Amino acid sequence: MLARHLKHSPYIFFRFASSSKVMTTDEALTGIKSGITLLSGGFGLSGVPDTIINALKERTEVQNITAVSNNAGLDGRGLSQLLVTGQITKMISSYIGGNRTFEKMYLKGEIDLELTPQGNLAERVRAGAAGIPAFYSPAGAGTWLEDGLLPVRYDSTGTKVLKTSKPRETREYDGRTFLLEEAIKGDVAVIKAYKVDTLGNCWFRGAAQNFNTVMGKNANLTIVEAENIVEPGEIEPENVHLQSIYVNRIVQSTTPKDIEIFKYSEDKAEIKVDNVSAADLKREKIVRRAAQEFKDGSYANLGIGMPTLAPAYLPKGVNVTLQSENGLLGLGPYPVEGQEDADLINAGKETVTLNPGASLFGSEESFAMIRGGKVDLTILGGLQVSASGDLANWGLPGRVKGMGGAMDLVANSKATRVVVVMEHVDKKGRPKILETCAFPLTGKGCVSRVITDLAVFDVIDSKLVLIEIDPETTLEEISAKTEAPYTVSPNLKTIQI
Repeated sequence: MLARHLKHSPYIFFRFASSSKVMTTDEALTGIKSGITLLSGGFGLSGVPDTIINALKERTEVQNITAVSNNAGLDGRGLSQLLVTGQITKMISSYIGGNRTFEKMYLKGEIDLELTPQGNLAERVRAGAAGIPAFYSPAGAGTWLEDGLLPVRYDSTGTKVLKTSKPRETREYDGRTFLLEEAIKGDVAVIKAYKVDTLGNCWFRGAAQNFNTVMGKNANLTIVEAENIVEPGEIEPENVHLQSIYVNRIVQSTTPKDIEIFKYSEDKAEIKVDNVSAADLKREKIVRRAAQEFKDGSYANLGIGMPTLAPAYLPKGVNVTLQSENGLLGLGPYPVEGQEDADLINAGKETVTLNPGASLFGSEESFAMIRGGKVDLTILGGLQVSASGDLANWGLPGRVKGMGGAMDLVANSKATRVVVVMEHVDKKGRPKILETCAFPLTGKGCVSRVITDLAVFDVIDSKLVLIEIDPETTLEEISAKTEAPYTVSPNLKTIQI
C-alpha cells in the first residue's frame, strides 16, 4: 500500500539526475554558427578557455563573431587567434592592453571595438543573465562614454573615426549623473573551471572566477572547459560557484596554464642607488609618498604600474586590505620564486599571494563593491589631471589601451577617495597638470589628491591647492611646470619620505 501511494504521490518529484554533459570538444562545438555573440571568460591568461578557443579557430566556417570579453588575451593566445583568422569582426571589451594584434587591427579599421568600463561590462552581462534589459550606472558620466564619442571603427589610416559609440541616456539620482547601460545577451559562452561534475556544477580556483561565473550564467549555450571532471557529490553544494542549470556542455581541458607576468617578492621595490636612473628615482619618490595615503583598517584598490608598489612602503602599524578588481580581497605580497600560481594574479596580471582572511569572487561582485563605495581609497596612475580634478588616464592619440576598471573606480569619488600618482611632466617636458585635460577623460571632478615627483596638490572645491613641495625643488620650478592655476596653501609643507 505504501509503495503504491509513494508511486503516485505528487510530492515525489525529485530524482537524481544522472545524464552526463561531458563530450569531446568537437561535439561541444556542434551547431555553432556564424553571426553569434560569443561570451568568453577569463582575465589576462587566468581562467581562459584555451582548449575550446583553439578548437573554434579550426572551425573557419564560423565567421562574423561578436566577442564579449574583458580583453582578447595575448598575441597568439586566446581570442587573439580568432582576430587573426578574421572570425571575430567585433569586440566588446574594457581593455586592449599589450595585445598588439588587437590594437593594430582596431587602429587600422579592421574590426569594430565597443570599449566598455570593466564594471559596466560585468554588470551588462549579469543583467542579461538575470533578464534585466538595462540599468543605470555612474561609470563614465561626463566622459566620451556619455557623449557617444568612443571610436568604434577607424579608417585604414587610423586617423579618421568612421563609427562612434551610442550616446547614453542620463538620469540624476541624489545629485549624481547615471548612464543607461543596456544588457548584453550571449548566444554562446565559453568558460573555464578548475573542477566540474558531470552534471555541470562548477568550482573555480583562485582568481579564475573573474568573468567566468557571470558569463556562464548568461548565454543560450554554455560550454565549460574543465581542468578536472568529477562525479556528482564530489563538489560540496556550498562550494558550487556556477550551478548545473546554466551549463550545457563540458569538455576536458588539455591546454597548460600559463602566467603573463611573473612577479616575485625578491623584486625589491627599493632601488639601489649605485645603478639607479633618474626615472627610477622619480618613481620611487612618488611611490614612497603615496604609501602615506593608506589608513589603518581601510580597504584600498591599486591601479596597475606605480600604484602596485606603494604597499611595500606601508608605515609601521598600518594594516590595509587590498582589493583587486579581478576578484580578490586581501592581497598579500608577491610570491617567492617557484611558488607562483597561475590562478592567483592581480589586476596587472602579476603573480600574487593571499593574506590570511582573504576572499575570492567574480568580477560582477568586485565592481559591486567598488560602485557601492565599499573601497575607501584608490590610487591610480594618470596621464593628465585638470585644474578642477578631472582625470585622463586611459588613452591618447594613436595609442589606446582601454579604460579597464578605472572609470568604475572613480565613479563614486565621494565614497572612494581618488589619489593620482604621476610624474609632473611628460617625456617631452610638457605639463601634465593642465587647466583642461586634452586626452579623453576617465572621470570628471573625481580626483582628491595628486602626487608627483615635485609636489602634492589637493583638489578643494574644484580648485587646485599646493600642499606639499619636494625639498629639492622650488615654487618657481613648480609654477613653470604646472599649466593649471593653483593656490599655495598657507600651511605648505615639505614632502617627507
